[in-house]
Amino acid sequence: MTTPAAPFAPHRRSFLGATASAFAALAASGCMTRSADGAATPTSASPDPGGVAGYGPLLPDPAGLIDLPRGFSYRVVSRLGDRMDDGGTVPDRADGMGCFDLGDGTIALVRNHELQPRHDGGGPIATGYGTRGGVVLPGGTTTIVLDAETLAIRRQFRSLGGTIRNCAGGVTPWGTWLTCEEAPTGPGQRGGEGLAQDHGWVFEVPAAARGLVEAEPLKAMGRFNHEAAAVDPATGIVYMTEDRDDSVLYRFVPRVPGRLAEGGRLQAMVIEGLPDTRNWAAPLMPVGRSYPVRWIDLDEVEAPKDDLRQRAAARGAALVARGEGLHMGENAVFACATNGGGARLGQILKLTPGLAGAGDRVELFFESESPEQFNYGDNLTVAPNGHLIVCEDQYTEVTDNHIRGITPAGRAYNLARIAIQAELAGACFSPDGRWLFVNAYSPTITLAITGPWTA
Repeated sequence: MTTPAAPFAPHRRSFLGATASAFAALAASGCMTRSADGAATPTSASPDPGGVAGYGPLLPDPAGLIDLPRGFSYRVVSRLGDRMDDGGTVPDRADGMGCFDLGDGTIALVRNHELQPRHDGGGPIATGYGTRGGVVLPGGTTTIVLDAETLAIRRQFRSLGGTIRNCAGGVTPWGTWLTCEEAPTGPGQRGGEGLAQDHGWVFEVPAAARGLVEAEPLKAMGRFNHEAAAVDPATGIVYMTEDRDDSVLYRFVPRVPGRLAEGGRLQAMVIEGLPDTRNWAAPLMPVGRSYPVRWIDLDEVEAPKDDLRQRAAARGAALVARGEGLHMGENAVFACATNGGGARLGQILKLTPGLAGAGDRVELFFESESPEQFNYGDNLTVAPNGHLIVCEDQYTEVTDNHIRGITPAGRAYNLARIAIQAELAGACFSPDGRWLFVNAYSPTITLAITGPWTA
């Protein structure tokens, strides 16, 4: 039997181990203070002056692509229009991405392309899930197989086709990439003109695939405005976010762990005593306060009316502000709420699944109060030094997107700045922890960044 490709998750333990005492250090970081009853309350915050929490100031890139601290460098791995081995070209709108060790001296990057039906897919796609007017839809994934030592491209090809707006997703412990459609549309629905199928599903792409895979929607995982997914390796439970202002946090409890196609239960998170995590009207969820969580089963999960979140909220599920990036740590899940918080600049939630019969708990780990600190966080991962790495996706006419680092003590700092007008997405590390792979969304540019990650 072939050993499945292994996803890489560097040094998560170092981040989560440090968070046990993190909130004591937060008081000194400028991110929050504690009230007399021990609850955390947000205060004004900004990046650490002088780069103490990070790597120092960002230096302008002579090539005008990405600014990095001293000691860091990058190379371009793949870009829009590059010829692929299957005859197509690299499509635009590169988004979420996962890195896998293929076990033969190579690694695979499975890369989403958030393409709509009107977009160019880099050439005709032979087969895929959905069509419009008889033509396979351009959305899906490409796979880049790299030499693990030199990063030379061994092969590059389409691995999934026929989908719409593959935004983020997540790696699985069994060596697949879950790619998520942010597109609950279909025949007779808004934006569904000419479509042959309903969309808004999760699909599974084996990292070891050598070409287009059979595109089978995992319908039991729900139909909604999918964003990201993260698998708890201890249980096989899949956590999922939804990019809506009134979203909820979902989890899928598979009938058989590791075999998602065999079905299971879709659930939504209820926070005892807290119906809304967004902190828009008032700081109802202070930084660092832990809340008990329970999960409610959802029905009619194929949701032809795109109303799963609304039905969940009516039954008590907690509202989340545009749930986007999601990453499974050693014992916790971190989730970006892109426009959450009093300043609507973003939050990071931390969900800790219960062990040995204990209940799950959730807390607000971080909330931005300044654009210079954190501005619309999206995809996130963990660095070898245990820091969270967050990609920004601003919605202003002129963007100034960064990769932000956040220490286990909750201190934010600048790690990189994209010097072109583009979103940053898909951050993930190589198996040896030397390279951070990240995408410039449009035009597609996949970068590999190296530096003193363990410092």
